[in-house]
Amino acid sequence: MSSEQKPPVPAVTVAVSSNRSGTISVRATDQGMPVEISFERSEYRYGAKALASEILRLTKRSAIVAKARRREVLAESGMPGELLDKLGLPTRQSAVDELDRIDDEDTGPTSWMRPV
Repeated sequence: MSSEQKPPVPAVTVAVSSNRSGTISVRATDQGMPVEISFERSEYRYGAKALASEILRLTKRSAIVAKARRREVLAESGMPGELLDKLGLPTRQSAVDELDRIDDEDTGPTSWMRPV
């Protein structure tokens, strides 16, 4: 491989996101398809609906990170920014902003203590 040749662009980009406690993790593609889901048995105690909601949230998070990585890979291969925008691939900053928004919407309990 000469120094001018760039490595091929992978067909898919993946990223992993985990919940705050690290008990659930989702690996998803830049297309939003989960390819690996893992969680500890203790998550069952919160019910199926809560577990499914958290898996969906982490899938969205992983997809955003993967899309931002894909944008960087394609930009490094010479694809113009306006084309990357049309593909809907976020910049690093817009990805961070979207991740912050998703995390702010996370309504999962941070404590199981009730106010008295």
